[in-house]
Amino acid sequence: MKRLLLCLCALSSPLFAVTKPNVLFILADDLGWSDTTLYGTTKFYKTPNIERLAKRGVTFTRAYSASPLCSPTRSAILTGLSPARTGITIPNCHMPQVVLETTLPKRAAPNQKAIQPTPPTRLKTEYRTLAETLHEAGYATGHFGKWHLGPAPFSPLQQGFDVDVPHHPGPGPAGSYIAPWKFADFDADPDVPDQHIEDRMAKEAVAFMEKHRDEPFYLNYWMFSVHAPFDAKQALIDKHRARVNPADPQRSPTYAAMVESMDDAIGTLLDTLDRLKLADNTVIIFTSDNGGNMYNNVDDTTPTSNAPLRGGKASMFEGGTRVPGSIVWPGITTADTRSQALVQSEDFYPTLLEGLKIKPAPEQHFDGSSILPALKGGDLPGKAIFQYFPHYTVVPDWLPPAVSVHRGDWKLIRIFHGGEKGAHRYLLFNLKDDPGEKTNLAAQKPELVAELDALIETFLKDTHAVVPVANPAFDPKQYHPELEGKQQPKAKTKAKAKDDDNPALQGWKARECKATVKDGILRVTNIGFECFLGFSAGKHSGPSTATFRIKAKPGTSHFDWVPSGGKAQRVVFTLKGDDWQEITVQLPTTGPLGIVRLYLPMQEQPVEIDWIELHSADGGKVTRTEF
Repeated sequence: MKRLLLCLCALSSPLFAVTKPNVLFILADDLGWSDTTLYGTTKFYKTPNIERLAKRGVTFTRAYSASPLCSPTRSAILTGLSPARTGITIPNCHMPQVVLETTLPKRAAPNQKAIQPTPPTRLKTEYRTLAETLHEAGYATGHFGKWHLGPAPFSPLQQGFDVDVPHHPGPGPAGSYIAPWKFADFDADPDVPDQHIEDRMAKEAVAFMEKHRDEPFYLNYWMFSVHAPFDAKQALIDKHRARVNPADPQRSPTYAAMVESMDDAIGTLLDTLDRLKLADNTVIIFTSDNGGNMYNNVDDTTPTSNAPLRGGKASMFEGGTRVPGSIVWPGITTADTRSQALVQSEDFYPTLLEGLKIKPAPEQHFDGSSILPALKGGDLPGKAIFQYFPHYTVVPDWLPPAVSVHRGDWKLIRIFHGGEKGAHRYLLFNLKDDPGEKTNLAAQKPELVAELDALIETFLKDTHAVVPVANPAFDPKQYHPELEGKQQPKAKTKAKAKDDDNPALQGWKARECKATVKDGILRVTNIGFECFLGFSAGKHSGPSTATFRIKAKPGTSHFDWVPSGGKAQRVVFTLKGDDWQEITVQLPTTGPLGIVRLYLPMQEQPVEIDWIELHSADGGKVTRTEF
């Protein structure tokens, strides 16, 4: 009896307690289906750590993003809802304007058959996110890397995450991948020269895992890589330049270096799970937000190639939405296996809830479905997935506003009002026989088109999608169908009027915003996430102070100075309220200040500034600007 009691006590002790599985979600940015070594489609890129991850679980050969662009896919992962339902269908969530509902303009350009919707610019906080659900279930929650679903009050900190690093609303790393960066309140480690952002993000994620090793955690590691800007560690660029095969469509050494740094970061995370002995109790999801970039120019070529798939990022063909995907779930997945099941971004949330035995909230709805049977080695018979992209683009293999459905080997694309007299137009492909989508079978199989289009119609109604309508201003004389799918140069726009010669600014210059002076107050509007007021302060030298009277919403920002020929230096300051306040920052420089920049926090309402004063210890130089 005593022995039995001892055993029962031991089993009830923390040492033997069964803890909830951790969740590590690794999301690459713009990483194409052929950008890893998972599918045998690249000879140029090397991704040993992604392979190492995949061998621990199941790799999906037909994993798809919710959209061919990033923000819609990110919203789908967090909510389990299609972009057709949330309305987030383009990556515009860094814009200063706050728009929460989709609207439909009354007309479009005369060369366009359909009117595309105007989407929201923020993921509304009314949606119950995966982070909120796991947080309520006792998980520590941390987001590291790219967000691109809106700044505060729509940032990760308002969407269920305890931690958000680097708390940046933009579409890519601020400035560059290699430090110095331009984040509002996040700098490189001072003892690490030319630090790469993924090295730093991995370091931050490691610290989060170490801190929460004894409790369940949900870690979003949403990489900046391999999105623009296209720069990398110079040593890696040189290494891959020596390996370039001019006949290979994947031949950018810069992009190969970016892929390697991304893979290295994944290796750091896996090493940490092993070191902390957490690997056997951690679910790992690895995927990408859309296909590879085929339209920018890097090293005199495109960043990558998605061959044998057609198209890429921002295209509704397979290269735009088929992405790498692997899931490791100890006790559920079998190591080093493959699945041909159809899976999509919206599926991860309901799958995690079912596998973790967490009930959704009452009346909570998902557009995705649990893929747990596929994780266990089974099939998902009859499953259909949808992508909704009601927009015009100018990338290679672009299509007019469209929606698609995959079911079995078949894929149908409906081009809204792309046919004659306002009718829809259809593209039908058998992906098993024709993965490159070269042969449109719509005319040969009208019954199948009708059957799959009925699925699309039901999907659009179920999601309450705001769909494109026929354009009453359409002019057939201005329509050029031969240009469809051809990359077009970006339309030339009138250069933005600069305020450099505006005497009211008294030498200050506004960037990524608009500045006007009225009644002695400088009003700054249209504030982007890199908005600043710049001034040439070369006559100021030595330790200095900058003082300004400002009225803005609460937040954190920074004051920079850029000495001639030197690197930007930064001091962070905090705005505490919506009323006028006087801010003083110390600029501990030893030489000339050079260019100074007062960065303003991104917000929709105007920022007002009464005056700005610079004071330098050397020579007592004072420059006071009263607007």
